[in-house]
Amino acid sequence: MQDAPNITASSWLMIALLAFIWGGTFLVTEIALTEMPPFWIAASRVSLAALVMVAIWSLRGFRLFAAPPTRKHLAALFFIGAASSAVPFSLLAWGQQYVTSGFAGVSMAAVALIVLPLAHFFVDGERMTPRKTIGFVIGFIGVTLLIGAQAFETTGSAFETPGRLACIGAASCYALSSIAMRRLPAIDAIGLATILLIIASAITIPLALLTEGLPPIPSAYIFGVLAFLGLVPTAAANFLRVLVVRSAGPVFMSLVNYQVPVWSVCLGAVVLSEPLPVSLLWSLALILTGVGLSQYGAFRRLFTKTQA
Repeated sequence: MQDAPNITASSWLMIALLAFIWGGTFLVTEIALTEMPPFWIAASRVSLAALVMVAIWSLRGFRLFAAPPTRKHLAALFFIGAASSAVPFSLLAWGQQYVTSGFAGVSMAAVALIVLPLAHFFVDGERMTPRKTIGFVIGFIGVTLLIGAQAFETTGSAFETPGRLACIGAASCYALSSIAMRRLPAIDAIGLATILLIIASAITIPLALLTEGLPPIPSAYIFGVLAFLGLVPTAAANFLRVLVVRSAGPVFMSLVNYQVPVWSVCLGAVVLSEPLPVSLLWSLALILTGVGLSQYGAFRRLFTKTQA
């Protein structure tokens, strides 16, 4: 029996921080792509993150499960490790060659809509209520409005349909891995984050070798970019994701996917001087309304505790 989701002020802070980190990752990845192919970028960031997390995990005595794990638990770990990063990273890297960036963005926002019905059936305390459903749909509309018409444009590529299916498959992987992670028994958060990155490394490195050959030697600047990708949006963010999913639940965690496009647009304007779309305020209002509706109960409990 799983504990009910425990959404606290720290939970809100962590998903806000995750949204900011992942929203800026697109900019950093664009820089890395100037010298590195996409699959090697994915392999580099997860393998470096795994090395860092192993070092931290060793200080905790390599603790993992509170009780001896069963084969079912070990199989679940492998599935989560593959579905939380290795498979979706690879699907997105391939799919984005044939679809618009807008479609890829909307497919990532759809993670929240995929998680909602799955959590209703497979996670205790995550019932799919009408208010919660309406809130998530309103938030999704806000993201679609922010991204604009390019979400529905066609590239004309012969592989556009498979590319779109790959993006949706990546979103489904994120949703399924969050559900499976929440259903695990008592487990050390640092150990879990480390194991997932080790599994992802074991998948992405051979995949990069098969598809792109040996990696090019990056310049010192690009090596620093790859180090940043491994340490911040992969190692640190993966640990925060584990904490949020294990405590506040996968439905709450999926709210990050509505916030990431907002930060991506805002950081693009600040760092790259890109124009802010006129739809930003309207989309932000819809996203905040959707979050407020879907998490009304969590807000009420949080403010009740604050006033008590």
